[in-house]
Amino acid sequence: MLSIDDFKPLTLQDKSLFDNHYKKFPPFHSDQLFTTMISWNEYAHYHYTLIKNRLIIMTIINNQVQFRPPIGMHDREIFYQVLRLAKNVESNYPLCLIDHTSKVYLTKNFPHLEFIPQRGYFDYVYLSSNLAKLEGEKFRKIRNRLNKFKNKNIYTSEDISKENMAEIKKFLKRWCLWRDCKSDNLLKNEKKAIMYSMKHFFNLGLLGLVIRVNEKIEAISVYEEMDDETVVIHYEKGSPYYDGIYKAINQEVAERVFTRYRYINRESDMDIPGLRQAKMSYRPNHLIKVFAVNQKNLQL
Repeated sequence: MLSIDDFKPLTLQDKSLFDNHYKKFPPFHSDQLFTTMISWNEYAHYHYTLIKNRLIIMTIINNQVQFRPPIGMHDREIFYQVLRLAKNVESNYPLCLIDHTSKVYLTKNFPHLEFIPQRGYFDYVYLSSNLAKLEGEKFRKIRNRLNKFKNKNIYTSEDISKENMAEIKKFLKRWCLWRDCKSDNLLKNEKKAIMYSMKHFFNLGLLGLVIRVNEKIEAISVYEEMDDETVVIHYEKGSPYYDGIYKAINQEVAERVFTRYRYINRESDMDIPGLRQAKMSYRPNHLIKVFAVNQKNLQL
């Protein structure tokens, strides 16, 4: 019978295990990506176990234990064991990030469960060609701000590389000073996550782009392949002194990837109103919906 003791803490050395598993069962949500988990590990304390070729992830955030649906072929007995574990932990929502397919399966096999949408964790997915070309009336406001930036500034773009990595880290430290990361718990943890990602950038197989204004790095974007059709944007940071620079870095990345990838996943909005408004303004093609089950509902 599955036990919490079967879960081991996630480490960088586990990347090959996740890579191999995801070749057979591609991740559906940005939070399942190894880069996301290992970079945010200090905050979310990711653990995992592999049982009968099903990968099960557990997090511990603010002493709240949460499990994810098994990643692999659906199996009623394994789902039951995960539900049993979830029922016995102290957590408001012990089972979370339930995708549509798992929700359908659970509804059929455990019909008493009720599913609560986790709106703040819905991933935003865009057609990469839309973000690259910004055509039509629906993108007029974005084009206007982008054109103002282009008209006011002379800028260049380049790939993230070993040669510019030190300068990028200096930019990120400046960005955190601008945003006062120390006073905001989410930004403080995001800083740790992105600095970890930059430290292990090449080992994690990440890609990225920088924008230079007057030869100085003023924006970066970090991304990676999620599946054969999709890239996911992990981080996008820009200087507050250049209005429209986020529009520029967004388009620059899209122009580079749209001939290879159909979709760009820009992750979730974490229930932040301004971030939600910004993500919706780019007209997502679809949202990847996820659900949770609360503790009171876990009657087995």
